Amino acid sequence: MIKHQYSLTLTIVGTKASTVSKVIITCAVTGAIHTPSMSPYLPVTPEEIIEAAVGAAEAGAAIIHLHARDPVTGKPDQSPGAFAKFLPQIKQRTDAVLNLTSGGSPFMNIEERIQPSMVFAPEVASLNVGSFNFALFPMLERFTEFKQDWERKQLEDSRDLIFRNTFKDIEFALAACSANQTRFEFECYDIGHLYNLAHFADRGLVKPPFFVQSVFGILGGIGVHHEDVSHMRRTADRLFGKDYQWSVLGAGRHQMRIAAIGAGLGGNVRVGLEDSLWLGKGKLAESNAHQVRQVRQIIEGLGLEVATPTQAREILHLKGAENVRF
Repeated sequence: MIKHQYSLTLTIVGTKASTVSKVIITCAVTGAIHTPSMSPYLPVTPEEIIEAAVGAAEAGAAIIHLHARDPVTGKPDQSPGAFAKFLPQIKQRTDAVLNLTSGGSPFMNIEERIQPSMVFAPEVASLNVGSFNFALFPMLERFTEFKQDWERKQLEDSRDLIFRNTFKDIEFALAACSANQTRFEFECYDIGHLYNLAHFADRGLVKPPFFVQSVFGILGGIGVHHEDVSHMRRTADRLFGKDYQWSVLGAGRHQMRIAAIGAGLGGNVRVGLEDSLWLGKGKLAESNAHQVRQVRQIIEGLGLEVATPTQAREILHLKGAENVRF
């Protein structure tokens, strides 16, 4: 039973009456889902990740969501040493908020996934708030040739993959970062994940404002119909009221459409080559910055303004870049 009860004044069905005045753009520059053979533009080496992050920030992203990869094979690498090769350089070249993944790869355990956030104490870390089937194998219908053996195997193995994020796992991650004043991007792949977050809020293990990232279009999670987006919004409104900031990301070809719907409902948005390799139908995005510029046009076309990193820090109550360990 969710204990939180909030009274809401709704001016539009499914949206909050009070929406953010600035839209925060997050850019996830490489991730762990797509493999290097899928696009020549996917950042793999530390140098490529640095340039991708800086370019996305210059294009308008207030938050840069970061994964690391083996520079030779491109395989996801969640070791702190891999992150150390690009974090200081990105921080020196941009004032964007740097968000470190604790999702890592769905094939990793939580102890491995949370290590970079424990070591570097970032302003923001991502945290998945529920377990679910995480199916990537449909990509094999589009991509058939791979340069590395691990690429095809990772996709095939996702037929039998549960992305484990148990209550014990989540508690471990929250406790591991509790002393660092690191706040979380709570990644919610389905409605039940919102209720999981409300559970931790009821127990006092997380404090508002909650940064809720609703993820649409992963096979195993919620779909990409506009009613799915509205349902996520309505449920989060009911559970968290004014105590949260909402953001959306759409996987693959749905990226910009979901961003437009989310921004129209008063939310923030996330783009980047982690979530989609595409800029349009059949057209690969040549950089993360291209996607940021495209979503910025959508946001500004709706008469909204893009948040600066300083404004994002104020909205999300972040501790500031001077208080990280890199």
